[in-house]
Amino acid sequence: MHVPDGFLNAGVSVATGVVSAGGIGFSLVRAKESLSDRLAPMAGLVAAFVFAVQMLNFPVAAGTSGHLLGGALACIMVGPWAGTIAVAIVLVVQALLFADGGLTALGTNVLLISIIPGWGGLAIFLGLRKLLPSNRGSVVAASFVAALLSVVIAAFAFVVLYAVGGTGNAPVSTVLAAMLSVHVLVGLGEGLITALTVGAVVSVRPDLVYGAQDLVPDLAIGPDVRRGVVTR
Repeated sequence: MHVPDGFLNAGVSVATGVVSAGGIGFSLVRAKESLSDRLAPMAGLVAAFVFAVQMLNFPVAAGTSGHLLGGALACIMVGPWAGTIAVAIVLVVQALLFADGGLTALGTNVLLISIIPGWGGLAIFLGLRKLLPSNRGSVVAASFVAALLSVVIAAFAFVVLYAVGGTGNAPVSTVLAAMLSVHVLVGLGEGLITALTVGAVVSVRPDLVYGAQDLVPDLAIGPDVRRGVVTR
């Protein structure tokens, strides 16, 4: 999914850079206002995890491979603002130190890997949470579906950008078929990794998962506090 330099024309690259800069700036403001003491350290751990897992590629089909995007995972774990920033930092480090994605395409990659799958995936996750029972199994299932669909949405967004300012000779219909067919399979891997990661954390510390705050029991001084009796 990392877009290299020159794959999209200058106009589209600049436009996506402006949109991404605005999204990151807004996220920085909101994260400063809303990030709790519990989730702040988790944001750093999520960034490190996404960075490590993005370096691992798994085979998909016809000689192609895929890797975790991490946008949905990060936003489910630490919220849309810190999650967006965490993945964006990973992309900057990858572009500067590992030449993974072009520098002129950095704004495009932030948009396609951090903002769109992060915010879109979280919206799907929260929507499913409202429809499903409030339990850990539902959190895991919603994480899987949201992460899978976030990859497909990001792939479709790339096709739209290519249709507007792609520099390649391939027809848009060909790019659409190739991107969606491959990224549905990539999305399955993304969904599995996301579900396993969220499930592992929520099984022991649901308070550390932004999207599972409703599973955290109320603070109680004693076992009868909910019945109005405080025990010592």
